[in-house]
Amino acid sequence: MSALLLDDDVFDSYVEAGRVAARVLKTGAGTIKAGVSILEVVESVEQMVIDAGAGLAFPLNLSLNEDAAHDTASIGDERFFTEGDVAKLDLGVHLDGYIADTAVTVDLGDHALLVEASQCALEAAIALVRPGVTIGELGGAVQQEIESRGFRPVANLTGHGLARYAIHTAPSIPNLSFEGGAALEEGMVFAIEPFASSGSGKVSEKPRVEIFQQISIKPVRLPSARKILEAVRERRGMPFARRWIPAERQDFALSTLIQQGLVRAYPVLADVPGSVVSQHEHTLIVTGDGCIVTTA
Repeated sequence: MSALLLDDDVFDSYVEAGRVAARVLKTGAGTIKAGVSILEVVESVEQMVIDAGAGLAFPLNLSLNEDAAHDTASIGDERFFTEGDVAKLDLGVHLDGYIADTAVTVDLGDHALLVEASQCALEAAIALVRPGVTIGELGGAVQQEIESRGFRPVANLTGHGLARYAIHTAPSIPNLSFEGGAALEEGMVFAIEPFASSGSGKVSEKPRVEIFQQISIKPVRLPSARKILEAVRERRGMPFARRWIPAERQDFALSTLIQQGLVRAYPVLADVPGSVVSQHEHTLIVTGDGCIVTTA
């Protein structure tokens, strides 16, 4: 369906979700300073979305240094930002299920070139967006900008399509060049999400898990597990944070739900220890002659 022929309410929801996300992300990024509580930043940013009359498409991701994605504050989190940190703030906002996904990197150290690498990669990819351009071409733009500054694009993280209540759909937007791949079509909604790394350019899972997602619906017998499913029913399959759900027997209940195939876990994804990763992201709607960046 053409972006220009979308139902007015749907199109307006995408655009307004983007406006809210852009405003909240900018405000939230400005609160990140050495000595500030990570939990306070996360909770305040999430509350700003709610106060704006929107919903959270996923828990605010706040990942530090070599951690690239999927971290958020834990219950009673006692971590504070410190001098030298590189913090990735990744925010998802939805209105009636129509999602805006955007991210920025805040440098509390001396990593300006690394931050520039992911930002310029995003801008270069956006400049190419129009019907007929392939996702491989977008990946090539990302890779060139990052490598030209001496860093590695993270090969196993990608941008992604967006649909109603669905955060990761086709097409995947790579951070590397390749021949061919899906061609962009008018009306597509997706996020471009470059990650630049001083490390290996590949992320792997860490033990820390604070984000989960319901992936199936079926009856469960364990009362504490039922309470979790009741608490996240209104999420309609969008991810949730551990700190959003009932605390009673939480670990056992989550383990049970994961084992039964009802919930999946999202471990923190990180490059090698001692490396640093930067991230930038915008959501776009492809138009007949280019795109609308909803989160600009």
